[in-house]
Amino acid sequence: MDAADEPLFREFVAERSPALMRLAFLLTGGDQHAAEDLVQTALAKLAGRWRQVAAPEAYVRQTMYRQQVSWWRARGRRPEVVQPTLPERAARDAHHQSELRMMLRSALARLTARQRAVLVLRYFEDLPEQEVARVLGCSVGNVRSTAHRSLARLREIAPELAQEMKEVAR
Repeated sequence: MDAADEPLFREFVAERSPALMRLAFLLTGGDQHAAEDLVQTALAKLAGRWRQVAAPEAYVRQTMYRQQVSWWRARGRRPEVVQPTLPERAARDAHHQSELRMMLRSALARLTARQRAVLVLRYFEDLPEQEVARVLGCSVGNVRSTAHRSLARLREIAPELAQEMKEVAR
C-alpha cells in the first residue's frame, strides 16, 4: 500500500471496525480475543490487496468467513465454554435487551462452529441460502439442514430464547 492509499484504508478501518468486530464476535462464539484476531487477519489481507479490491467491506467479510472456517478445520473442535446460568426474571425491565443478548451469546457459544456460522450468515447477515452455501463452500441443502438443526439445538439448549421469540412474534 502506498502513502496515497493509507489514509483511505485507515478511514475504512475506523468506520467499519465496530461492525466487523460484532460479526467476528458472533462467528467466534463470543471469544473476544479470537474475534480481534479474526478482524486483524482480515484487515491485514485487505491491506495487501487494497488497490485491487472494488468492495472492501465485502472482501473483509468474505475473508473473515473463510478464515474462521480454516481455523475450525485446523483446530478441530474446541472444548465448550461453560457459562453461568442467568437468573430468572420476574418482569421485563430496562436491562431486558442486555439479558437477551447474553442468553443468545451463551447459547451460540454452545453450538458447533459450523452451526454458528450458518446461523450468523443466514439470520444476522441476512444472506440467502445460496450465498451462505457459496461462502461456506457447501450445498444449499447442507445450509438448510444445518440451519434447521441449529435452530432446533438453540431451542433445546436455551428454551427461554424460544419463549422470547414467541413473545416478539405476538
